[in-house]
Amino acid sequence: MPQPLYLAGLLGDGDVVVPVSVADADGAAYVAGSDVLRLADGSLRYVPPGHDDAVTVPPGDVGAAESAGRGREWLASGEVPGRIGVELDAAARALLDLRLLTLSSGAVAAGWHGSWRYSWPRDASWACAALASTGHLDEARAILGFLARTQRDDGTWEARVLLDGSGPPDDRPRQLDANGWVPWAAWVYAGVVGELDGRAYRMVVHACDHVAATLGRDGLPPVTPDYWETRTRRHTIGVAAPLLAGLRAGVVLAGVEGRSAHAARWADAAARLDEGVEGAFAATGYHRTPDPGSGADAAVTFLAPPFAPGRPDVADAVLDARKRLTRRNGGVVPGEDWTGTDSWTPETGFFALAAAASGRYDEASETIAWLTSHRTSLGALPEKVTQDGAPASVAPLAWTAAILVLALLARDQGLPVPQGSAADDS
Repeated sequence: MPQPLYLAGLLGDGDVVVPVSVADADGAAYVAGSDVLRLADGSLRYVPPGHDDAVTVPPGDVGAAESAGRGREWLASGEVPGRIGVELDAAARALLDLRLLTLSSGAVAAGWHGSWRYSWPRDASWACAALASTGHLDEARAILGFLARTQRDDGTWEARVLLDGSGPPDDRPRQLDANGWVPWAAWVYAGVVGELDGRAYRMVVHACDHVAATLGRDGLPPVTPDYWETRTRRHTIGVAAPLLAGLRAGVVLAGVEGRSAHAARWADAAARLDEGVEGAFAATGYHRTPDPGSGADAAVTFLAPPFAPGRPDVADAVLDARKRLTRRNGGVVPGEDWTGTDSWTPETGFFALAAAASGRYDEASETIAWLTSHRTSLGALPEKVTQDGAPASVAPLAWTAAILVLALLARDQGLPVPQGSAADDS
């Protein structure tokens, strides 16, 4: 049975976030560039400062106008990427939703419904990169601080944590890809600001050192679940590829910090992991696991720009995976072995980002258009899209919002790629 659409959007102010149901969104629309909702009867609904819930006020209410102005001011403090109206509108909504889902502590809620109301280091890292890349540095800095506070003593992270940072909500196993995504996000942030504070750099040290110390003789990391969040006994490209990006990013950060020993150690680890990925995955066309029958996985895009220098065999694998994973509604699923008929917006966004960062601009624009045309009635990006093209599951989804912003930036102005050489600071 197709998953329903749980939410159409959000309202909020500061750490107060209020979900908007599908029914309440009927005939409503956000006031442009804001988190103020104009209802079907013309009244306005928003969360005033200091309130713990939304209020409904008449048109022309001063408080609502001031709230809308604060939203537009925040957007204007950074960049809203996009070329045409629908892209600019979608990017603005994605950024505003990221701001709502990023609490003052730096915790990033994956979504604001049920089991999505936790912070995953993976989603938080992408949100940090998107916010930093668009100039919203306070929020990006707060995210890095939360990630540093919730890092485990061994340099890893829990699969997800409560929004107060007090610990995990369950005993699901760690997902080691966080040790790649977090250093990558820190590198993106540092590339905008010019440096990392000491705590953030120590976080990167612990993350990269853990990876370097735990690579096996085959150059591959320990087996853990990846973004599929399912147990596995095989290495997956969804863990190996992000770790490679994180090590390369760490090398550049170490160079900026003047830490030659760190740079050398992580460059060596990156070289070993690169060889391990090549040896295990290249023969299968970079499928999900080294097993030739495991099928294509959307995570192959993590081996492509902007996460790694472009390579012809990887580019071919990305194009092949896109064909294999595309469903009749135009979106993609995580992998060939994935069950279910809904398409997933993060995975579709992976291919938009890879195409944009690799110079396939028409493909990127077409995929971006698919994402923008399958939003909720309030313009929020959902987690899934049904076979019939309807938004489904939770909306907005922080991960997809970040991916859309990064894909637009990659297409229109380019994004940096971690090269992984101790002598390279690009």
